[in-house]
Amino acid sequence: MNDYIKSKNKKILIIDDNPTIHEDFKKTLLGIEKDPDIEELEVSLFGKNDNALKNNFSIDSAFQGKEALKKVKQAVRESDPYAMAFVDVRMPPGWDGIETIHQIWKVDPDIEMVICTAYSDYSWDETVKKLGESDKLLILKKPFDNIEVRQLASALTAKWNLAKLAHLKMSELEIKVKERTAELSEKNETLKNTIKELTEADKHIKQLHELLPICSYCKKIRNPDDTWDRIEIFMSKSLSTDLSHTICPDCYIIHVKPQLDKIKDKKY
Repeated sequence: MNDYIKSKNKKILIIDDNPTIHEDFKKTLLGIEKDPDIEELEVSLFGKNDNALKNNFSIDSAFQGKEALKKVKQAVRESDPYAMAFVDVRMPPGWDGIETIHQIWKVDPDIEMVICTAYSDYSWDETVKKLGESDKLLILKKPFDNIEVRQLASALTAKWNLAKLAHLKMSELEIKVKERTAELSEKNETLKNTIKELTEADKHIKQLHELLPICSYCKKIRNPDDTWDRIEIFMSKSLSTDLSHTICPDCYIIHVKPQLDKIKDKKY
């Protein structure tokens, strides 16, 4: 959270065709040549500690809508977007403020907008029809009050930062959910394989407990699918165990010893 506080976005774009308006915004937001009434209010609220009054806003200027759009695009491309913009309604000969906002939101839909107007160029219904319902749009009537400007700047930049923080938290949560889901899926697959192996083993065990059909002559054993295997192959499949061959004592006397005796007789 401390890192987040240090990296709060305080970038503001002023979009107005009148250079004097830009200077007024900078004086109001950057604390240059403060109005005595504002200074008195700040002191009454925060005391005489000037550090408490600094908002550390970063102010950029654009004098036409297309210039503003270009700056917003560059800011987004550099991953250093604006948190908010103050936008004049009338900016001849180019786009008006409503069209400027419409174009900017295509590039950066998260930026907070304040329409600055002294005219009735657009009703609120016309504005909504053009831009759509949005909680990122406010209207500031000219001539505006300096305190109101500072309040809007502070509140809307804080709102932008809180929304960004919420988005980051949601992204982190989604990543954790995906990781947990993948982990559970892997464990579920392992469990399925284990159940399958146990089912097969149980099937073989049941088969071994039943009567086994064995050929009276060659001693092969019949499988459930009517195929026949030598007993060692059948046992290997059923028990998943490798078998080795040897000779029992009785068979040794019957089959092996006579052969060895013949060899000895021939030798001597």
